[in-house]
Amino acid sequence: MKRVLISFLLLFLISIFAQSKAIAYSSDPKEFINEIIDEAKVILSSGSTQEIKAKKLSDIALKTVDIKGLAYYTLGKKRKEISSEELKKYEELFEKYFLKTFTSRLTDYSDPKITVLSAEVVNEKYTIVKTMLVKTSKKPEVKIDWRVYTKDSGNPLIRDLIVEGLSLARTQKEEFASILSTNDNDLNALFSKLEEFINK
Repeated sequence: MKRVLISFLLLFLISIFAQSKAIAYSSDPKEFINEIIDEAKVILSSGSTQEIKAKKLSDIALKTVDIKGLAYYTLGKKRKEISSEELKKYEELFEKYFLKTFTSRLTDYSDPKITVLSAEVVNEKYTIVKTMLVKTSKKPEVKIDWRVYTKDSGNPLIRDLIVEGLSLARTQKEEFASILSTNDNDLNALFSKLEEFINK
């Protein structure tokens, strides 16, 4: 009985270790992006529903993207002018907005072929990983650079995607600034726009 119990515990521990290893990403930025791409390909090429694919892609994003950092960047100087309660609400809305935007774009691809080309260390905080979305009969070749935040060397995080030279984070920041400027700098107008997108 004792041997059976010990065997069971060993199997349980091995199982937990295997699962934890499966969700751990490389600390090397280039390999980190490669692993994310491979994981996303498996999800997108599966026969799962769009809803299940979106949920699994969201799980990847929550682990690999600096969503809070993006939220602060896209809000710009306005972040220093608002209350802690308003900032908390913005963070919550931005995360939902980001995940919906992220998954809705990706689930249109059933089998994306992305090649990791190289990695350029900008400084100790950032590395740019260059990739290419391979041309198909329906879609053109697209250059995608991943800005990977490496201040915590053991836990790299994605801070931006630069598609054909266009920063998605900067584009989002400009869009939010435009919403605020056309609504007398009223943060509630931005909240309404985010909620409208999340709920549609």
